[in-house]
Amino acid sequence: MQTILFKNSHIVDGTSPEKSDLTDVIIENDRIKEVGAKLNANSADVIDLQGRTLMPGLIDCHVHVVAALANLGANACLPDSLIMARSLVLMRNMLMRGFTTVRDVGGADHGLVQVTREGVFPTPRVLTSGNALSQTGGHCDFRGRYNNDPPPREKIPLGAIGRICDGEQEIRRAAREELKGGADFIKIMANGGCASPTDPIHFMGFSRQELLAVVEEASNAGTYVAAHLYTDAGIRRCVECGVHSLEHCNLIEKETAEFAAKHGAVAVPTLVTYEKLVTEGAAKGFPADSIAKVDVVRKGGMESLSIMRDAGLTMAFGTDLLGDMQCHQSEEFVIRGRVLPAHEVIASATHIAAKLLRMDGLVGTISAGAYADLIVVNGNPLEDLSLLTQQGSHMPLILKEGQFIKRQTLS
Repeated sequence: MQTILFKNSHIVDGTSPEKSDLTDVIIENDRIKEVGAKLNANSADVIDLQGRTLMPGLIDCHVHVVAALANLGANACLPDSLIMARSLVLMRNMLMRGFTTVRDVGGADHGLVQVTREGVFPTPRVLTSGNALSQTGGHCDFRGRYNNDPPPREKIPLGAIGRICDGEQEIRRAAREELKGGADFIKIMANGGCASPTDPIHFMGFSRQELLAVVEEASNAGTYVAAHLYTDAGIRRCVECGVHSLEHCNLIEKETAEFAAKHGAVAVPTLVTYEKLVTEGAAKGFPADSIAKVDVVRKGGMESLSIMRDAGLTMAFGTDLLGDMQCHQSEEFVIRGRVLPAHEVIASATHIAAKLLRMDGLVGTISAGAYADLIVVNGNPLEDLSLLTQQGSHMPLILKEGQFIKRQTLS
């Protein structure tokens, strides 16, 4: 049995605007055993944190670990072997930034998840939707206007992000196949998107009957639906149909935000991706016509945070970065911190995210029985959220399930 005792830490987990008093934490194997003051443990590896910040491992609720390229159409043409190899690098880098759990919302299959569970490669814990579901001409249809070849409906490439399905029967079958394949939830594309070529932002994805059908299939399997959404009308319609996780939400308005909050929905803003698509997208291969669509949603992003907070709509942490731009993952903290209090931003990536993942009490918390996913930070992120950026340079220690992923000497 491996036992670790962290002494003299200040816990910051998003539950309070202030750091905790000096606290000790005992870890046994992969779990936290005890949290309290002046603890002792026999035969423990004792580490004196000397007043440093101790945080739960961070959670990103909107990633695409198979998005090796920013151009998703080109990404879908890469061989599965290359996508898998590149995804392992992307995930390793996430882990080294302190993200010990991520939710993939389109692309990662169960084979990739199994690799992360086997622990041969350093990766975060991954929950996945499998392939996202899109209608013809929707946000996963990258064929363009002049390609009428049928989209793949079987043996979908790992880099494809999603699959095409039309009609109630097809969307039910697609959802069932993703669930059979190991999906933890279902992702749908319910608005137009920036990355795809033929769907303006205002386009609605799927009919109400299709939305109700996919929500029923997810409910039958004991899980939920997450939807790619930008427009106020699209968000309202999805909440009415029972969609639980609302991705992006840049153009949401007050009444709809209140309606979504009343129905217990959760929003997952992803503001950093729009900033980086504007500044770096072209150089990284993001199509020009897609960049032109970014400003439509970018301008409403910051305002959407205030609207949703004032409406009481719960917000989890997400980034949605593509290709090489995934290195900017942690900058989402700083962007949100321009509008929201630091502890609320941190909460979005800890206990709020854990609840969305239906893993509350297991991740996103420093409490007895939780996985020992922990990061040590030099300084206080409640005073400076940028301490969570710079590729984990302010994090001398990172643990996942009680194992050191990073262990630097504490001076």
